[in-house]
Amino acid sequence: MKLACLQIDIAFGDPQANYEKAAVWLAKASESGCELAVLPELWTTGYDLTRLDVLADKGAERAKDFLSEQAKKHRMHIVGGSVANDTGDGVKNTMIIVDKDGHIVHEYSKLHLFRLMNEEKYLIDGDTDGLFELDGEIMAGFICYDIRFPEWFRKHVLNGARVLFVPAEWPLARLDHWRTLLIARAIENQSYVVACNRSGADPDNVFAGHSLIIGPWGEVIAEAGEAEELLAGDIDFDAIDEIRQRIPVFEDRRPTFY
Repeated sequence: MKLACLQIDIAFGDPQANYEKAAVWLAKASESGCELAVLPELWTTGYDLTRLDVLADKGAERAKDFLSEQAKKHRMHIVGGSVANDTGDGVKNTMIIVDKDGHIVHEYSKLHLFRLMNEEKYLIDGDTDGLFELDGEIMAGFICYDIRFPEWFRKHVLNGARVLFVPAEWPLARLDHWRTLLIARAIENQSYVVACNRSGADPDNVFAGHSLIIGPWGEVIAEAGEAEELLAGDIDFDAIDEIRQRIPVFEDRRPTFY
């Protein structure tokens, strides 16, 4: 499967501009022959958290309609990063997965809120897992800070996930953590990790870019720089089985001890 991370700069608090940009970059991914595209975290608003009472998408309906339309137009699966989703009980940071026929396959709301960026003041945490299926393959979605919780990843892999998606708005100051944690999640779970970060800056942060496609052996298949970039790469599902046979981590687990 050929896939793309759409590492875009996000207009702070300007959903209309961001929808227009996302449409352009999804078209680029399609023109490049990609079968699946991934958007960054909070790609419709950026981290304009103090105005989410105005900016949040009620039920994420606008985002769902847009992603469904784009998926059908390009015949391409979309892991829709995440958006500020006004649930009526609070705003969640919600990932939307859409298949190439435009069907909403799954929604996952960020489980671990990042207090260093005040998320807990403006967002409510999710309460479901990130498992979904595309083209007969089980996959899972996580969002940014989730990568610091290896047990959350392992739970999904034990339930069948073989490709792990991570949209993010990860700051440049912690770029080394971003790369190291993502590579570790790939190695320990013998799974592909596809991580789409944003580029650019907002009033309070400079973001790292460096979106990554990492193989189940921990090898970096493709890595972006700091600027806007369409990062494309191929994943081979057979490689997962081969590596899991070579080092049978899951057969050698001793869960009664932990």
